[in-house]
Amino acid sequence: MSLDTATIEALAAHLEDCEQQAHDTLKITLDHPDMDWADAYAVQEGIRRRKMARGARIVGLKAGLTSFAKMRQMGIETPIFGFLADSFAVPDAGQCRHAELIHPKAEPEIVFVTKAPLAGPGCTISEVLAATDFVLPGIEIIDSRYRDFKFDLKSVVADNCSSSRFVVGGIPRDPRALDLRTTGVVMEKNGQVVALGAGAAVLGHPANAVAMLANHLGLRGETIPAGTLILSGGLTEAVSVQAGDHVMLHMQGMGCTSLAFV
Repeated sequence: MSLDTATIEALAAHLEDCEQQAHDTLKITLDHPDMDWADAYAVQEGIRRRKMARGARIVGLKAGLTSFAKMRQMGIETPIFGFLADSFAVPDAGQCRHAELIHPKAEPEIVFVTKAPLAGPGCTISEVLAATDFVLPGIEIIDSRYRDFKFDLKSVVADNCSSSRFVVGGIPRDPRALDLRTTGVVMEKNGQVVALGAGAAVLGHPANAVAMLANHLGLRGETIPAGTLILSGGLTEAVSVQAGDHVMLHMQGMGCTSLAFV
């Protein structure tokens, strides 16, 4: 790590204030060009501590940058990871206040819920499937705190990987009864199809993202507990949304989930 504790805490406070007040900022590496990956995750952890100190519960985890093509483009070998607080959750078919966000975008995702702990390093897709209670459709609303969505990877990790809101619904299914690689998704905005994809868009198999998350945490001496909700990564490009928009996700074999922006 190159940043001292006081700087990490100050950056965590700054980014979380931007989230809470829905105002943007320039990427933090402009002022801290020597920030490394450990610093970035330390700032993210500082945000998590701040939320928990105010009574928030951490209800899940998420993977981002889960396309092999994007990873090669960015020069990294694993996705990036963040956490989900209870305040991020929107009820199925519920409403999300657009004014609480800066420049939100919607992504369709396959959501995993674990029934047994997962530990790395060495976690595999088969271990993830065996430890999963069920999968279901989810929509993640990403909302970078950085102006015009302009950031580098260390800045976005520090910003909890642009986490802001999510909704899950549909029909919970045993992942071993499905071929998640070929599971198709259709996302609509205001009744018009805006995105099409399949499970293989996430690292060849969405359970691969969960395995990589377990391996990432394992290097830090942490595990994925039983009962964890995990957003495994966007199956398509993210779609911008505005107040008045309604977004619905249809997922093959798992029904649908939706939310409205008001």
